[in-house]
Amino acid sequence: MAQDTRPLALVTGASTGIGYELAKCCVQNGFDLAVCADEPQIKEAAAELRALGAQVEAIEADLATIEGVDKFIAAAQRMNRPVEALLANAGRGLGKGFLDQDFADVRHVVDTNITGTLYLIQKIGRDMRARRSGKILITGSIAGLMPGTYQAVYNGTKAFLDSFSYALRHELNDTGVTVTCLMPGATETEFFERADMMDTKVGTGKKDDPADVARQGFEAMIKGDGQVVTGWQNKLQAAIAHITPSDTLAEMHRKKAQPGSAAAE
Repeated sequence: MAQDTRPLALVTGASTGIGYELAKCCVQNGFDLAVCADEPQIKEAAAELRALGAQVEAIEADLATIEGVDKFIAAAQRMNRPVEALLANAGRGLGKGFLDQDFADVRHVVDTNITGTLYLIQKIGRDMRARRSGKILITGSIAGLMPGTYQAVYNGTKAFLDSFSYALRHELNDTGVTVTCLMPGATETEFFERADMMDTKVGTGKKDDPADVARQGFEAMIKGDGQVVTGWQNKLQAAIAHITPSDTLAEMHRKKAQPGSAAAE
């Protein structure tokens, strides 16, 4: 396929973890890329992705800000082709009790996971709808199905995204644009270290392979599925969450995410 005829995919949070693996899936399936993250590692990731045969535009920008999202969109526009797939994966976590968190950190989680994500989806989604073609993948989480004791803000943002993805999907019925929500559980990435949760049971426990999570998410996006919960344990956990009282779920989450809980194992 000629380089300038390959479809274009946008992937956020693509420097490591699920986002990087999603970007690899895109390349392996014939996409060129515009990728973004808020850290310098995005340049190294882009070099690895180019080595797989794709044209890659890489931008380091803070997607918690309107300016950062605009910078990323401008970079994508330099590729001179429409966006066929948007993989909105960028996200931040935050551990410990809500009253003990710095509010600047709280706001950064909300602005990265929700505000910047929605702004990007609206800007790109409008063009997709006008062309009547496009696929959107939103990385939500099974965390959005349960009150996140000691991860209250993070779980709240994921609950928003899980709900939002289905609402947007149905607003875009019959437009040629599909929306898929990727709902992983705990995954082996830098997430827990960055969230200062390495002293917790969930932070030190067994986690899913990000490559497997990304592959399942990418395949669901291509098929136009509404959601995909990755891994049988997460599927079971999601099913249980739908029938379990919120108080019980909150207590279950406390046991996994409370600071110091790793030492109690």
